[in-house]
Amino acid sequence: PSNKADSETFKRSPYSKPPFTLGEIKKAVPPHCFKRSIPRSFSYVAYDLTIAAIFYYIATTYIHLLPNPLSYVAWPIYWACQGCVLTGVWVLAHECGHHAFSDYQWLDDLVGFVLHSCLMVPYFSWKHSHRRHHSNTGSLERDEVFVPKQKSAIGWHSKYLNNPPGRVLTLAVTLTLGWPLYLAFNVSGRPYDRFACHYDPKSPIYNDRERTEIFFSDAGILAVSFALYKLAVAKGLAWVVCVYGVPLLVVNGFLVLITFLQHTHPSLPHYKSSEWDWLRGALATMDRDYGFLNTVFHNITDTHVAHHLFSTMPHYHAMEATKAIKPVLGEYYQFDGTP
Repeated sequence: PSNKADSETFKRSPYSKPPFTLGEIKKAVPPHCFKRSIPRSFSYVAYDLTIAAIFYYIATTYIHLLPNPLSYVAWPIYWACQGCVLTGVWVLAHECGHHAFSDYQWLDDLVGFVLHSCLMVPYFSWKHSHRRHHSNTGSLERDEVFVPKQKSAIGWHSKYLNNPPGRVLTLAVTLTLGWPLYLAFNVSGRPYDRFACHYDPKSPIYNDRERTEIFFSDAGILAVSFALYKLAVAKGLAWVVCVYGVPLLVVNGFLVLITFLQHTHPSLPHYKSSEWDWLRGALATMDRDYGFLNTVFHNITDTHVAHHLFSTMPHYHAMEATKAIKPVLGEYYQFDGTP
C-alpha cells in the first residue's frame, strides 16, 4: 500500500535522453533574459542590506527595553527575519560566483567575496567546488553534494537513526552543522582519494590554477573572524551571538534545506557515468515553492531548473525564463508545490 501511495504522490521524472537540445531550450528564452545590469544587480544588494540594517537597528535599540517575557519572543522573531534576509544576501553572492551579477568578472568576484566573507563563506573556495557541482549535477560519481549512497555504502549507524527520534536528531544536526562540516571536512560531499577541505589550498577539490584564490578566501574569513572577536570584546559574546550568530545559523540552515530539497526529491534520477550527460543531469533538479520567501530568496527556490540550465542568467530574469522553457521541457520540467 505504501508503494502505491508513493507512486500516486511522486511521478518519476523521465530519465531517457530528452528530445530537445540545450540550444533549442535557449532559443525559447527571450534574449534580454541573458543581459546583466550593474545598476539593477546592485539595487538588490542595497535593498537587502538596508532591510538587514533596519532589523539590526530595531533589535539593538528596542529589544533590550522590552520586559523579559516579550524580549524572549522578540529575539526569535529577529533571528528568523534577519536570517531570511541574509539568506537573500547569500544568494546574491552565489550569483556573483556564477558571473551572473555583471559583465565584469572582477566586479562579480569583488562583490561576492565581500558578501560571502561577511557570512563566513570562503567565496573562491566554494565558487570553484560549486562550479563542479553544476558541471556534474546528477552524476553518481562526480557530483559534489547530496549524492545518494549506494546500499553497500550505508553506514552501520543508519539503522539506529531510522526512526522518528533519529530523524529529528539527524535533521537538527544537518541544518545547524551541515554547512560548516561540509566546508571543513567535506561531510556529505563526494569522496576524494585524500582529505578534502574548502579552507586548504592543497585540497584535492582544486586544481593548481585555483589554489592562490583559496588563500584569499581564507584571508576573508580570518578578517571577518577578527572583526567578530573585536566586537565580542567590546559588546560581549552574547551580543555577537544574538545579533549575528543565530541569524547566521538560520542562513546556514536554509542553505542546506534549499539545496537538499532541490536535488534529492524522490522523483529525480541520478546517473552512473555510462548514462550521465550534462543536460540530463541539469534537468535532474526540482523547482520548489516557498511562498513569499521565494521573493526574499531571489527566486533561487522556484527557478532552480532554469538556473542549472543557464547559470550566468541574472535572478531577476529567471521567472520569465522559467515560463518560457516549460513548454519545451514538457515532462522533463519538475516542480513540487511544497518547500
